[in-house]
Amino acid sequence: MLATTDVTSLPEDGYLLDVREDDEWAAGHAPSATHIPMSVFVARKEEIGTPEGPVYVICRAGSRSAQVATYLNQNGVEAVNVTGGMQAWAAAGKPVVTDAGDAGTVI
Repeated sequence: MLATTDVTSLPEDGYLLDVREDDEWAAGHAPSATHIPMSVFVARKEEIGTPEGPVYVICRAGSRSAQVATYLNQNGVEAVNVTGGMQAWAAAGKPVVTDAGDAGTVI
């Protein structure tokens, strides 16, 4: 069974992996997130390295992140799906920024 957490329970120093596509990321993302789109994840998965503790996987609503988290768990990396995704993140009042550091939006 896939481990899940909500945005309010994420540890401040947790490894947050955003698997949304480039246009979604460009519109706005969590300031501390690492971006590897789901569409290229298998080819780029080595970029996550060997994180201390679980990888918290987030997308727009929680479906794509569940798929990537399951894949990571099946391949020896502890991963947790962030339920509600970036929509829940923004609704909780957490910061959403662009790469330039401006206020972003979740699309």
